[in-house]
Amino acid sequence: MPSFFKKLKSKNVNEKNKKNSEGHSNNESSELIGISLAENIATINQKTGNSSDVIIRMLKISKYPEIRAAIVYIEGIVDNQSINDFIIESIMDDFDLKERTDNHEEIIDSMADKIVSLGSVKKINDWNELLLSLMSGETIILVNGTNIGLSASTKGGERRSILEPGTQVAVRGSRESFTESIGTNTAMVRRIIKNPNLWIESIKIGTVTNTDVVIMYINGIAKDEIIKEVRKRLERINLDSILESGYIEQMIEDQSFTTFPTLYHTERPDMVAGNLLEGRVAIFVDGTPFVLLAPALFIQFFQSSEDYYVRFDIATALRFLRILIFFISLIAPAVYVAATTFHQEMIPTPLLIAVAAQREAVPFPSLVEAIVMEVTFEILREAGIRMPKAIGSAISIVGALVIGQAAVQAGIVSPAMVIIVAITAIASFATPSYAIAISARLIRFIFMLSAASFGFYGIILTFIMMIVHLCGLRSFGVPYMAPFAPFIPTNTGDTIVRLPWWSLKERPRLINKNMNRRGKDQKPGPPENRGMVNIKFKEGRSE
Repeated sequence: MPSFFKKLKSKNVNEKNKKNSEGHSNNESSELIGISLAENIATINQKTGNSSDVIIRMLKISKYPEIRAAIVYIEGIVDNQSINDFIIESIMDDFDLKERTDNHEEIIDSMADKIVSLGSVKKINDWNELLLSLMSGETIILVNGTNIGLSASTKGGERRSILEPGTQVAVRGSRESFTESIGTNTAMVRRIIKNPNLWIESIKIGTVTNTDVVIMYINGIAKDEIIKEVRKRLERINLDSILESGYIEQMIEDQSFTTFPTLYHTERPDMVAGNLLEGRVAIFVDGTPFVLLAPALFIQFFQSSEDYYVRFDIATALRFLRILIFFISLIAPAVYVAATTFHQEMIPTPLLIAVAAQREAVPFPSLVEAIVMEVTFEILREAGIRMPKAIGSAISIVGALVIGQAAVQAGIVSPAMVIIVAITAIASFATPSYAIAISARLIRFIFMLSAASFGFYGIILTFIMMIVHLCGLRSFGVPYMAPFAPFIPTNTGDTIVRLPWWSLKERPRLINKNMNRRGKDQKPGPPENRGMVNIKFKEGRSE
């Protein structure tokens, strides 16, 4: 296992950030809740700015009118039915102490045990914890004469229902995708992996947003070093807001100055479950349907969930096709520029004559022609994404037919270049991972510039530099190009090719500590006495 931190400078910076965060937390002295109910209500109004969605209901206990109580919650993020059924009715009707007591703590204990019939009830005596629970969708119960409150779990409100994945569509497999609710997302994975070793750790990140972040892994399979590293990188984040998993991704990746993604994100629960079983760690962020998976490998971005649901020969053919698609989207315009600029002798003569005739009326060199078409297509693609769905398809039709045909007739570009750009665009759309497709879109321009400068030599030189860069990347200390660099023969059965399940004996090395994934003698085959069926069939027919 390679070391996680090679640079002492980054280690010193991490320790400095940790000290700063500890000093920042120590400076925020905790303030205790007061005894007076009126003062506590006034403090809540003052701290929340008299917000209209902060609901404060004063309750009068019928059997003990001298005891005043109040419940506080945020409208819209709580389950109103639970508040009415389990809190309000219980306090107003069912509250009965065995003995009269002036001990306020006993009153709170009785409420926690008898009144609030919810799953999670805890005591609170600190204003910071009270406000955090209130903003998280919990209901606060305050009683006059005591400085201890109760926090009841009543999270609810309107949520988006579970729908089909929008970015990772599969022909065969689950039709469920994650939602913006972190509790729903973790539950969907637990329905797939019904094992007590599926452990979850929670943490709040964001000094203003206090976003819930969850780390999920399978104890006994995931490596302890990777789990500790993920936990360490998350705990050192000191931002005011975490609005999406992309915030987390940019703060915990190994190397920022690269176009290649070093963390994998998905919205499919079955894909998360499959990666957890290989030893990876999943990072859930509240408010987003995309889950991060660490560590990520380069070959992982060309794999689809349905590769494991179909036969191995079909999956292998599809993976070969995806890798071919990636290289087409990466170097197709560059090859055209190099061939038409430097290496005309490599083009067959009839095709060369046809291309030369098409380019006769074009006033620009091949590089300018390619860049203009690529930039134009990127503009059309971005416009199609940002426009409403009702007119998004119209944008693509206008871009593909009207603008392309008009550009050819005006002599700005050649028909061959339109074909090359169209094939490149279709290939980029066919890449299974959106993150790796964006990388190819950016690096494509570097290949075009190299091809216009040095021809095929520039393409090969740029390709070698890209491979060297990929071999130098790490994802949580794991080599990005594994199992090719370093070469691990036992793990190559689930890379470019996908061997049958009965032959995949080991999990991927470097990311887990439990290598065995199957039992012995799992290869299927016909029964030993294959002819018995035919004999019985003939006997029954003769009778």
